[in-house]
Amino acid sequence: MSAWVPSDALGRRVVCGTEYATVRYVGSVPPTAGIWLGVEWDDPQRGKHDGTYEGTQYFKCRHPRGGSFIRPNKANFGVDFLTAVKDRYGLNDEQDGTEDTLVFGKKTVEFVGMDSIVEQQRQLNQLVDISVRECAVSHAGQKEEISRTCSREGKGRRRPQMNNENKMKFPSTSTSVSSVFSKLKILALNQTEITWTEVLLCAPGWPALEELYLTSNNITVLERPGNVLQTLKLLDLSDNHLLDGNQLHLVAHLPRLEQLILRNTGISSIHFPDAGFGCKTKMFPSLKRLAINDNKISQWSSINELDKLPSLRSLQCHNNPFMDTEKNPETLRQLIIAKISQLEVLNKSEILPAERKGAELDYRKIFGNEWLAAGGNWNPEKNKPSEEFLAAHPRYSSLCLKYGAPEEGELKGQQPLTLKNQLLTLTIRCPENPEQKPVEKKLPESMTIQKVKGLLYRLLKIPGSELKLSYESSKLEGKEVELDNDLKPLQFYSIENGDCVLVRW
Repeated sequence: MSAWVPSDALGRRVVCGTEYATVRYVGSVPPTAGIWLGVEWDDPQRGKHDGTYEGTQYFKCRHPRGGSFIRPNKANFGVDFLTAVKDRYGLNDEQDGTEDTLVFGKKTVEFVGMDSIVEQQRQLNQLVDISVRECAVSHAGQKEEISRTCSREGKGRRRPQMNNENKMKFPSTSTSVSSVFSKLKILALNQTEITWTEVLLCAPGWPALEELYLTSNNITVLERPGNVLQTLKLLDLSDNHLLDGNQLHLVAHLPRLEQLILRNTGISSIHFPDAGFGCKTKMFPSLKRLAINDNKISQWSSINELDKLPSLRSLQCHNNPFMDTEKNPETLRQLIIAKISQLEVLNKSEILPAERKGAELDYRKIFGNEWLAAGGNWNPEKNKPSEEFLAAHPRYSSLCLKYGAPEEGELKGQQPLTLKNQLLTLTIRCPENPEQKPVEKKLPESMTIQKVKGLLYRLLKIPGSELKLSYESSKLEGKEVELDNDLKPLQFYSIENGDCVLVRW
């Protein structure tokens, strides 16, 4: 029953068949004889208990049935980083070259030129990307040998990937800084169970790091990086259930961070307490791209807060509860655009200047009555909206300065969004065909230009020609506005009751 057990087995990663686990206990388990390994399985379904056997707790598991005992001879303790690299790239092959043929069923396939490819891959100090995915890496090995074998002269973007089962044992205390990864630019440590504390302990060895991927590591709390990670441009913390949104404040002063990915992190709110209404925060000074998809953000106040980020240009926010407050996806998009002044891309779709203008004008009009009720006034001397209104609509005052306060006539038309009130009464006119009499028609404001054209083909019995639509409004002083995007609804162009749609072909 006895088998060799590494002296540092506790905390090491092991593989048993096709299942991966972490060693939590090494020793005897009475009344049985010999040494046992108490392991916590990656897949809790593989386990039997929580580390307790016959009333004695030998180790702890996060899952009540995530642990079990195995004999040491059933456990593969994996290999060090350099051994995995040599195995992956052919440096440990006893024979020269590799097999040039491979059998698929009854057919034999011959690979041409494999010798030259293998020879190139064996020059480790010339490789830009190194992957040890699915190589069962359990520990680093001798750092001097890693440095000698993998060092790359000149500029390069070395990108180790240690995903999934390669859950290495990371240092728990401060270690001496090595130059092995002094030129490392991109590092993926997804699903390695590394903690944020361990990241900071290792970070002095990554002085040039620009991209760090840490998804699915059960990270719940963050710490201030201090003087490390100062070159970081991208940080991915997706699928780590952070304790709360305030954890973000602890990484908010990374000076070069341009992209932050927080998909499925469990955050329910975002707040930058150092900045008031209409002011910019000193946090995340360089952040341009933010992804907060699949979270629990339920209040629009968190979207208001994003306007405080001085450099934000791109936002992804799908699958958050606040998006359920508005059933019309087009209106929802317009609200987000109007609330974040500098945004250029929303959910991977570019925001054109015309779309921004339309969104801001509509926002100003939609909440106009609420502005008046809260103390807003067309007279600047009397315009004193309440703190509650400014908290809910921090950009409203700046939009009034940009476009002017909404006119009284605009606000009188604001009614509850019933189906009846969403119908626009429009006059359809063909200016270049005077024999065609004007027609009055009620159309839903959500109707796309493409569907309007289809209706007009049938209504006016127009032959198969390309229709060109525009509209006139009494508020536009004789100017025409082209309806030039077939995918946009009528409301996108701020068309109102009584306006005239002009049809040409």
